[in-house]
Amino acid sequence: MKWKLTGRYLVSVLIIVFIVIIINTVILIGMFIQQQGQGMDDVSSDSGEVFSRHFNKYLVMENGQPAVSEEGIEALQSFGAWIQILDTNGHVVTSALAPENAPEHYSPLELIHIYKYMDNEFVTYFIGEFEPYDYLVGVPDSKEQRVVFMLEAESIFAFLSKSLLVILIVDLIIASIVGLLFSSILTKPITRLIDRITQLKKRNFSVWEMKKMGIFKPVFTNLNDVSKTLQAHENERTKLEKLRDDWISNVSHDLKTPLASIRGYAELLRYQDLTPEERLEYAEVIERQSIYMKDLLDDFNLTTRLRNQEMPLDLEETRIESFVREIVIDLLNDPQFSKYHISFESSSPESNWKMDRHLMKRAILNFIYNALIHNEDDIEVSIQVMSDGILISDTGKGIPSHDLEHIFERYYRGTNTQNIRGTGLGMAIARDIVEAHGGKVTITSELGCGTTVKVLMS
Repeated sequence: MKWKLTGRYLVSVLIIVFIVIIINTVILIGMFIQQQGQGMDDVSSDSGEVFSRHFNKYLVMENGQPAVSEEGIEALQSFGAWIQILDTNGHVVTSALAPENAPEHYSPLELIHIYKYMDNEFVTYFIGEFEPYDYLVGVPDSKEQRVVFMLEAESIFAFLSKSLLVILIVDLIIASIVGLLFSSILTKPITRLIDRITQLKKRNFSVWEMKKMGIFKPVFTNLNDVSKTLQAHENERTKLEKLRDDWISNVSHDLKTPLASIRGYAELLRYQDLTPEERLEYAEVIERQSIYMKDLLDDFNLTTRLRNQEMPLDLEETRIESFVREIVIDLLNDPQFSKYHISFESSSPESNWKMDRHLMKRAILNFIYNALIHNEDDIEVSIQVMSDGILISDTGKGIPSHDLEHIFERYYRGTNTQNIRGTGLGMAIARDIVEAHGGKVTITSELGCGTTVKVLMS
């Protein structure tokens, strides 16, 4: 995959460079042809060629002879030039500002020579035409010079062909090197990106270091964030699977005890020599164990539905103070708990909470039952209604710190299901009910000093 991406980018770069070379070559050839077509028309307006070509406007005929006007004399002085007017035989007819040693006659060969190569005085010559006469303009020490090239068409074509071929090969080599480097730099992050996604696919959620990512740095940053999120979900999934397995294992364990009792007493009922009192006693044990198993399965089903948000809530506006007071009164009227010292007070009589009264009552009772059942008979339980929630405190033996951290996740199974009230899922169910209402449960405890549960309302 890495070399495939590199090859694609390399081919793209080479094609672009090749097109640019062709276009540049065409432009250069076009400019060269255009320049050849323009010839001397492209000479600047202040050149000696242009000055000489248009100097005939300063020439006049006087008494049948050519002469230079005063404007022409001023133009020659301004340009730093001089002029000689020749007849058809090359004899000087008239001159202006010409040096004393200037020839009075020019042969055709001399005219060609000085026009092409200047003379010994480094004078550049320009030729013009006026009537039947020709004139020769000389410019001493002129910045303009003529250079003569002797060219052979076939040699030039061969040279240009070789030059273009060499340039094309060199440019392609350079383009290949640059393209390879560019493609490698560009495809390296993409290759790492593919490797990163493959790593996530294999459930490897380690975070990569952000080094030399260039424009891809935000992408790798987001992938690291995704990796952290997936790692958190993986940890949560593992945790939930372990919790589920523990629950199933513990429920299975707790079901074995009542099932063994039911089976044992059912076998005893088959004996013919049992008294009616014994049969009634065995039947009561079977019924009690069956009820416990039903409660255990119902609680297990309830907490599963609450955690999966599949439990419909019958919400209604409720005053917290009167709601909790009724719970405490019902609890005190229960003979099993009438011996305990339970107090109630409220500092927020007007607090309301939209709740499912049946489920919330069960949650609060579970917190209170947990305080009463797992402590000595002389425990004191205080229930307070405050503006932000309900506080349930006890003066019991407290909960060890290593158990407190997992108090809502652990499955507390009772070893004596006959004497312990409930199924062991009370705290988990109570927490799930409160959270289903949008609330929150916090618990603090200190060994030897008691435990405090706070139900925070949303």
